[in-house]
Amino acid sequence: MVMVKEAILEQYLRSLLTGDRKACRGAIEQALQTGMPANLVYVDIIWPIMVEVEQLWRCDRITPAEEHLATRINRTIVDQLQNKLPRRPTKNKRIAICCAEAELQELGAQMMADLFESDGWDVKFLGGGLNNEDILAFVHEYSPDILLIYGTAPKQAPGVRRLIDTVKDINAWPEMRIMVSGGLFNRAEGLWEEIGADLFAATALEALQVATSERQAQEDGRTIKRRRKRRPAIGVSMPLGMG
Repeated sequence: MVMVKEAILEQYLRSLLTGDRKACRGAIEQALQTGMPANLVYVDIIWPIMVEVEQLWRCDRITPAEEHLATRINRTIVDQLQNKLPRRPTKNKRIAICCAEAELQELGAQMMADLFESDGWDVKFLGGGLNNEDILAFVHEYSPDILLIYGTAPKQAPGVRRLIDTVKDINAWPEMRIMVSGGLFNRAEGLWEEIGADLFAATALEALQVATSERQAQEDGRTIKRRRKRRPAIGVSMPLGMG
């Protein structure tokens, strides 16, 4: 297991906040040259730094301009890393990933889509900007095994609840599980259960773990509804379990 050095994390965060694209690329290249695979760069560098930037912005410790610089560079880095991700055999499982309506922070959902595809899932990434009717229409056509809804802002909770309520009321996809993720659900203890979701994941890694557990449970004829243990925000490396 390759551990992320604090110096790389600090260098990357500092370069992000100053908008130094070249230095950011250099930090990621340094991590790759140590033998860290692209999926662990996602999990152990990009994701925790993304969370840190969001927290700094919400606490007014960085300016909106700094947050935008960091987010745009992170997205560019992720786009460049996507083709370096390993490819596991197909699982014959489908996941649709969307953002809560009016969600401006799509990066976390995009990273989840990349990692699920790397892990062998058939992935459709809808992103943000769609209303609940659009999402329902897509789900009707695609029939995913999991619908993952990503949200970061508290004001999005009622809309996510309405979407989940509508899916369950229609009951056209009784085998489909609804997973939620993102800062909105991380900050509000138990919100995922309160709004009626079946599954919750605090990070992209946990989303993969939860989905894998759910898949195995369905094959075994069991039902799971649980919360995964959270990971520390920065500087702790865990194996992704993807070869």
